[in-house]
Amino acid sequence: MMRFKKQIAALFACLLVLAPGLASAFPNGTVSLMVPYPAGGTSDVIARIFNSRISKQLGAPVIVENLGGVSGALAAQKVLSMPANGQMLYQGSPNEVILAPLANAAVKFNAEDFQLIQLIGYGPLVLIARKDLQANTADEFITLARNAKGGAVMTYGSVGVGSFYHVVAEHLAQSINAKMNHVPYKGAAPLLQDLAGGNVDFAILPHFGAIDGLIEQGRVKLIAQLGPQRAETLPKLPTMSESKLLKNFGFTIWTGYMVKKGTPPNVVSALQKAIHATLSDPQVRESMRLQSQLVAKPMSLEESEKFYNNEIANYRKIAKSVGIERQ
Repeated sequence: MMRFKKQIAALFACLLVLAPGLASAFPNGTVSLMVPYPAGGTSDVIARIFNSRISKQLGAPVIVENLGGVSGALAAQKVLSMPANGQMLYQGSPNEVILAPLANAAVKFNAEDFQLIQLIGYGPLVLIARKDLQANTADEFITLARNAKGGAVMTYGSVGVGSFYHVVAEHLAQSINAKMNHVPYKGAAPLLQDLAGGNVDFAILPHFGAIDGLIEQGRVKLIAQLGPQRAETLPKLPTMSESKLLKNFGFTIWTGYMVKKGTPPNVVSALQKAIHATLSDPQVRESMRLQSQLVAKPMSLEESEKFYNNEIANYRKIAKSVGIERQ
């Protein structure tokens, strides 16, 4: 009897040692890829380019889950409400994870609550204007904006107060010392409609197919792109920094895959490995190019952390300088 009890005790001790390893097995069933916008948009399309390839690498289903609202922060809050086990991956950008908490009092998280695993792509930003705006180049645009007075002050649209595009446009106005009036919209579609109708002067948006369609119809025009250099997908469009009147003004909108801070290192490493393999897939790279996305280079976790921390500090500084406040 005593021997039997000793055997049971030894077995129990072994199970205690093995339990952490068993509990941290990953993936444990389906992984959700949370997209902070409704189905059908560019973010959703990007997620569906990646999910099946990541699924293949992980050996488990990866399903896309769409949840729009609160400038993308509603989906972020859902991810943060779940256990930090890697079963929910967040597809985020500075718009949702860095700026939304600074501008919206309903957002109850900080950027540091997420860990960036890997950037997946960069979207070129373009300055798009109504067709009859009296400017066709960056220098002409800057001159027009600076000389505007009274009722002639330029108006620009964005997808909401405190959004990435609002902050960058305000930073542009500050950089060129021009007064501009902001007109917020509930999304890119109504903004583009008003821009095509001549109801606002310009907007800063990521480049995507609907813009090209309006350009072909002669309803809007591109003035410049805002990246530090010309994007591969827009080789003929000059950057703002190529102008004579504005230098060192470079912005793109990045997208990355994140998890809740505190996710076990082995889980983060497994996800990183799967994402890196997906980034090297030729079909993924071509599909991203068709969405006007530049595929990101693989980064170590240390590089991802440094990049993310720098972005947090940079956009908080810009948001403060242009007067973004929680509402």
